Amino acid sequence: MTMKISDILKEKGSEVTTISSSATMREAIRILAAKRIGALPVSSDGKSIDGIVSERDVITALSTDDTDVRAKPVHELMTTPVYTCALDATLQEVMALMIERRIRHVPVLEDAVLVGILSIGDLVNARLRQAEVEREQMAEYIASPAYN
Repeated sequence: MTMKISDILKEKGSEVTTISSSATMREAIRILAAKRIGALPVSSDGKSIDGIVSERDVITALSTDDTDVRAKPVHELMTTPVYTCALDATLQEVMALMIERRIRHVPVLEDAVLVGILSIGDLVNARLRQAEVEREQMAEYIASPAYN
């Protein structure tokens, strides 16, 4: 059974918190901490994606900059380009993208509109659920009279 990103978002939900590129990193850090999330898509309208700002961006800025990172605008530290996926992408395709690009968050687009975001944790959880369903199906098959 091939799991699609749309299946994962049905279970996870499609709520996405975004931030404006003109917001300060202080605001971004507060949102990341308050919502216990690892990344924020940067968007002027909540639909298009201008960039993404993650915990990794914060750490990188803190490690190289002697000025107050919190006062900087998000657009100075956000990552571009943003790697995205479509609702019909498969779990395996998005996991491969994350591994290849060394990223932990992938916004989901439908007709160039932001409709969700997935973390590596979301994908691992989905894969574990998928493996459990496959195990149950195999156990049922082996226990069935047709197999014996």
